[in-house]
Amino acid sequence: MSKKNCNFAAKFKHFITIMEKIDELDRKILKIITKSARIPFKDVAEKCSVSRAAVHQRVQKMFDNGVITGSSYLVQPKSLGYELCVYIGISLEKASMYNKVIAELQQIPEVVEAQYTLGAFGLLIKVYARDNEHLLQLLNTKIQEIPGVANTTTLTALAQPIYRQLPIETE
Repeated sequence: MSKKNCNFAAKFKHFITIMEKIDELDRKILKIITKSARIPFKDVAEKCSVSRAAVHQRVQKMFDNGVITGSSYLVQPKSLGYELCVYIGISLEKASMYNKVIAELQQIPEVVEAQYTLGAFGLLIKVYARDNEHLLQLLNTKIQEIPGVANTTTLTALAQPIYRQLPIETE
């Protein structure tokens, strides 16, 4: 089994372990707070028929176990002058370059997501650019200059008609 597949298997096993730690009350709490992270715990507690302290403890436990990884406000990139959203598939010269390439990509603020992938690309990144000229500059002077990047393929996103969390199933 390749190192990449072993990594995936380990992460999947960790995910299954985490999911076994979530009971019905946790799922109910998740279902409520994923709709609005700003909902007060007193309202969550009322909907779940438990105390605020119980909700707080359950949410903290889910943070500690990696079920919840954060909460944030979403800023619309266009409001900051970023007109283009692109996905860039990156082929690496060799698989051992993953960590070095990721470390370099983390230094580029316009790279907002990175995924390890199977198939044609070793990495898939999400990048915001102000315009075509800015995108060209990012590709030519930053991304494609990273040691270990063999080539890139860029897909431009025109719109995002679906953006949501996975549904939280409760019995």
